[in-house]
Amino acid sequence: MKYQIKGAPMPVVICQVENGESVVCESGAMSWMTPNMEMSTSGSGAGKMFGRMFSGESMFQNRYTAHGGAGMIAFASKFPGDIKAVEITRSTPVICQKGAFLASSEGVEMSVHFQQKVSTGLFGGEGFVMQKLSGEGTAFLEIDGSTIEYNLEPGQQMVIDTGYLAMMDASVKMEIQKAKGLKNAMFGGEGLFNTLLTGPGRVVIQTMPISGFAAFIASLLPKKN
Repeated sequence: MKYQIKGAPMPVVICQVENGESVVCESGAMSWMTPNMEMSTSGSGAGKMFGRMFSGESMFQNRYTAHGGAGMIAFASKFPGDIKAVEITRSTPVICQKGAFLASSEGVEMSVHFQQKVSTGLFGGEGFVMQKLSGEGTAFLEIDGSTIEYNLEPGQQMVIDTGYLAMMDASVKMEIQKAKGLKNAMFGGEGLFNTLLTGPGRVVIQTMPISGFAAFIASLLPKKN
């Protein structure tokens, strides 16, 4: 599969596939395609279906396969930001925020990922449930706003505010850190908790979390009496 990511601030990934090659996406993600791309819908078992639902995706996935020659299919972002292509191998799975998965080659497997510590899930900006991408192939992720990437060395740490973590290698450890000082926590405007990441591994940060954008818009709306 060959692909191009075009457009800003509403990007689209355009995939060129060979005859017989398939692309997998979430229900409703296809934007346009050539007529020889044939769709099939599957749930892949009750466990995986409910896992996808809890991780912010639809219970069913669509598989588009080129028949009778090479084909083309495009998947557009639903929110201003980036589309990031991530190469997945069996030794390098990744963890990403709920709803990040857009599409992938057929060898990528998406499953639900639960934070090991309940406190991380309850107070972390990414929530208790995230997505895990494993297997072999290329996955396309939706990023809110722009993409900033860091590679943490073993033991190197980074503190991230709520909602800004888009993706990390499965080798990165995620914990919750309380804001220091009661006054800072109550009046600093940054919340009571931050996400503490510890390397080694890659960390992808998004600059405009959709949750923060929605909260900002809501604050500007007239209040009902």
